[in-house]
Amino acid sequence: MSEQRTVVVVGGGSGLGAATAALLRSQGDIVVVADLAGASADVEVDVTDEGGVEALFEGVVAEHGRFHGVVNCAGTSTLSRVVDHDAAEWRRIVDVCLTGAFLVLKHAGRRVAGGGALVSLTSLNARQPGTGLAAYCAAKAGLVALTEVAALELAPRRVRVNAVAPGLVVTPLTAPAMDIPGVEEEYVANTPLGRPGSPEEIAASVRYLLSDDAAWVTGETLDINGGAHLMRYPDLAGLVEKAFA
Repeated sequence: MSEQRTVVVVGGGSGLGAATAALLRSQGDIVVVADLAGASADVEVDVTDEGGVEALFEGVVAEHGRFHGVVNCAGTSTLSRVVDHDAAEWRRIVDVCLTGAFLVLKHAGRRVAGGGALVSLTSLNARQPGTGLAAYCAAKAGLVALTEVAALELAPRRVRVNAVAPGLVVTPLTAPAMDIPGVEEEYVANTPLGRPGSPEEIAASVRYLLSDDAAWVTGETLDINGGAHLMRYPDLAGLVEKAFA
């Protein structure tokens, strides 16, 4: 696009979202960071609150006139086996990771400029199950299907809808698990390229999907995981139970 782009990064206060916001700013985009942690964001928003999500995009249009891209990085997780999973905790994970993504796509999709792009962050767990991660896996798999439906529906306006599915990247969300003996080693052993990814590598893939270089890409989920989807997922619940036995 010849004009300066405005991009909204939801969940951009830390981790992958912060890396994405920094990269987009470095290439000259106007970036609006929205996050539940208001101190690290331009706008405080809870993705499970539809009124707040709608107000976010109305406010961006009011201030900037239009926006060209949205990145949704909001996410959370927990660890519990299916037979022990608390229903309220299940709803919390699904509300943030799937319903929140739906609300962002709904209200951003109504207002994004024609020819714009929407990108969600899903996960390796969208295609690879992990013990103890039932709610997270189900939500992220649902987000892949939601991405495809939204891509179909928004294509007449030339709005592209895609997703990025990261493998192991150490962020504030994943760092606590990495402190458990054996967890990082298992992840790396099941990653053909033999290392975790970096937030900057994920940000670069998001930048591509937002750019005109991806003008003929929609309904796609990019696996950015060092080949981990070719192998097996670590027995996360088993490693945790062993560590705290």
